[in-house]
Amino acid sequence: MRIGCPKEIKNHEYRVGLTPESSGELVHRGNEVWIESGAGNGIGASDDQYRMAGAKIVDGPDLIFAECEMVVKVKEPQAVERAKLRRDQILYTYLHLAPDADQTRELVASGVTAIAYETVTGPNGTLPLLKPMSQVAGRMSIQAGATALEKAHGGRGVLLGGVPGVLPAKVTVIGGGVVGFNAAQMAVGLGADVTILDRDPEVLEKLGIHFESRAKTRFSNKANLEEEVCKADLIIGAVLIPGAAAPKLISREMLKSMQPGSVLVDVAIDQGGCFETSRATTHADPTYIIDDVVHYCVANMPGAVARTSTYALNNVTLPHALRIARMGWQGALAADPHLAEGLNVHAGEVTYEAVATELGYAYRPVAELLGH
Repeated sequence: MRIGCPKEIKNHEYRVGLTPESSGELVHRGNEVWIESGAGNGIGASDDQYRMAGAKIVDGPDLIFAECEMVVKVKEPQAVERAKLRRDQILYTYLHLAPDADQTRELVASGVTAIAYETVTGPNGTLPLLKPMSQVAGRMSIQAGATALEKAHGGRGVLLGGVPGVLPAKVTVIGGGVVGFNAAQMAVGLGADVTILDRDPEVLEKLGIHFESRAKTRFSNKANLEEEVCKADLIIGAVLIPGAAAPKLISREMLKSMQPGSVLVDVAIDQGGCFETSRATTHADPTYIIDDVVHYCVANMPGAVARTSTYALNNVTLPHALRIARMGWQGALAADPHLAEGLNVHAGEVTYEAVATELGYAYRPVAELLGH
């Protein structure tokens, strides 16, 4: 199979879909790999390193979109990229379609076969292709929140860990999944006063066992959320409903109870955000203030630590890429029901139920496409 990897063009996105090592694995298995010149610069991978791995370097993205059977990316295709996609082509990347009607409409119109990293499943309902970026984003959320809390960035001027004789910052983490766990780990490590809210008693039990007295856990309901919000210096939004838009857990009205200069970090912004006042920002201009509350809503947080993120992502995406290249998308999806969960769009139809429901499309089950 001819596989192409274009340079990412989203604002301050430095990751790349294939590392030189991953390219080499694909070439070793008999595939042809085309890399856009400069695609790996953000992770310190030169064109020569890709050439040494057996990849072909091409100028610009046009040849990749026109000639390659599968396009491997990191972030969702931007409008100019979506215009280049075509029927009988496989797109393998993060998509986050539920809150993005424009992208969904244009992918449907293109006829492309779009496999989304974030909905590929693993044993026990896990999301193994989303997990490494959730780990990165969860850890980064505390770094970003600590910076935003500084007075020069509009925050309260509070140090997360405090100092002897001065109380530490209160950090509230909404959601105890991968993002929330990693955020809490970082916040606890810095000495903050941490509370984690979740609706799953088993999750709360595991968090309680892990953190013991170093972090508090509470069941997430409206009353408990309101109580924690008004006390918090930093709130991390870490909720996830796989493939669907994130629920709005903090309303505009609730902002009025928050302390001036407190900070919201919305890690769920890729799925529309879990705060009513959230809107996607970029690394170039990451924050804005509403009702004296600082909002950090960068939609590609892991792109800031591109090398770590790219290698972590390739560790989990490459095995599926190899399978698709060997068996074709139909064979690969038929052989692996977990990978089949990643198919979101095919030949003008929406094939992921949560996206179809959210955006009002007819839903075509993947099993029907595969003849099951």
